Amino acid sequence: MIQSSKKFFIFFQNSILLIVRMLVGLAMLSHGFPKLQTLINGGKIEFYNFLGLSSTISLGLTVFSEFVCSIFLILGLFSRYAAFFLAFTMIIAAFVFHGGDPWEKQEMSIIYLCSYFLLLAFGAGKFSIDSLIDKRKSTKIY
Repeated sequence: MIQSSKKFFIFFQNSILLIVRMLVGLAMLSHGFPKLQTLINGGKIEFYNFLGLSSTISLGLTVFSEFVCSIFLILGLFSRYAAFFLAFTMIIAAFVFHGGDPWEKQEMSIIYLCSYFLLLAFGAGKFSIDSLIDKRKSTKIY
C-alpha cells in the first residue's frame, strides 16, 4: 500500500513537471517568436542595450533564451541549462528593464522566473529527453 502511493506520488510529481515545462515553454515561445522575426527581418532593431552590448547582440541573446531555450524546455532536453538562461533573462527583464516600473510590469517576468527556478531545482522530470539520456548513461558498461 505504501509502495503504491509512493509510486503514484512520483508519477504525479513528474506529471506536474511535464505540465509546467510544456506550458511555460509554450508561453515563452509566444514572446520569443516575434523577437526572432524582428531579428530575421533585418530592419532597424530597437531593443534594450544590456551592459553596453549592441541592441542586435542583446536581441540575439534574448531570442536564444526565449525561443531556443523554450524549445529545449518543452522537449525536456538540456532542461536545467535552458532554465538557467531563461531565469537569467527574466531577472534582467524584471529587475533591470522593468526595474523602475510598477509591480504590474514586473509581475509576469517574476512568475516566469519562479517557474524556471522550480525547473532548475527539480529538473525536467521522468517524462523528458534528459531522463532518457540519464537512463541510458546509467546502463552503459565501460
